[in-house]
Amino acid sequence: MHPMIRQAARAKSWAGLVLLALALTGCATGPTANPQDPLEPFNRGVYQFNDAVDVAVIKPVATAYQDVLPAPMRRGVRNFFANLQDLWSGVNNAMQFKGEPAANSFARFGVNTFIGLGGLVDVASELRLERHTKDFGHTLGYWGVPPGPYLVLPLLGPSTLRDTAALPVDAQGNLVSTLEHIPARNSLTVLRLVDTRASLLGASAMLEAVALDKYTFTRDSYLQRRRSGIYDGNPPDDGEVEKSPVKQDLSEVRDRTRAWVKTIKESGSADDEKEEP
Repeated sequence: MHPMIRQAARAKSWAGLVLLALALTGCATGPTANPQDPLEPFNRGVYQFNDAVDVAVIKPVATAYQDVLPAPMRRGVRNFFANLQDLWSGVNNAMQFKGEPAANSFARFGVNTFIGLGGLVDVASELRLERHTKDFGHTLGYWGVPPGPYLVLPLLGPSTLRDTAALPVDAQGNLVSTLEHIPARNSLTVLRLVDTRASLLGASAMLEAVALDKYTFTRDSYLQRRRSGIYDGNPPDDGEVEKSPVKQDLSEVRDRTRAWVKTIKESGSADDEKEEP
């Protein structure tokens, strides 16, 4: 299948999922419903399905992967996929007009690709090039697109309406998904999934031990992490009226400009007074 047709089909399927979620919104609300999660009964059903698949298939495979593969090899796999993400992060930082994070992301990709054996070795971190991970969902949030209701996607897990709508664009930025060789593309996709799950084995064990309601804990953690990422780790207080980060940035620039102009005017007035005989 032609890659453009394949990507169009993927986008169509995700659009259908978004429309389904919109159709269900409001059908599962109640007096105790979380306002960010109006689809909670539907989401809990998908969460239980995902959990069953994880327990039966994904977690055992990830555990075997961790037990069999030496730590340096697992680290190399993780570095490889993180390096690909750095390139897409650079694009998204650029779309948010964040110059230094974009430059760092592109520099990380270049250094690790050409010096770090195709990304297997994280040379950029040794050079203190900071990682600024961003995806298209972050970019939409930065420009003021609200998150919409919380969604749990089959097999993919936690999301929001905004992040789900961003998935087709993120797929375009994923170099693995653009590979024409289908066996290689599928193998790398599965490897990434297994490696990601293996990296979360410790966190999932802790979740099993401490969380009374795993669904609620996972939902709240995801929403907090996404909000923090959109605001670059500096989200407004819960009591404040939330505004898009770009408006917040523009307000800060405006305030700094006004303070600068005020300082110049006051300095000019002081000089005029000194010149009087």
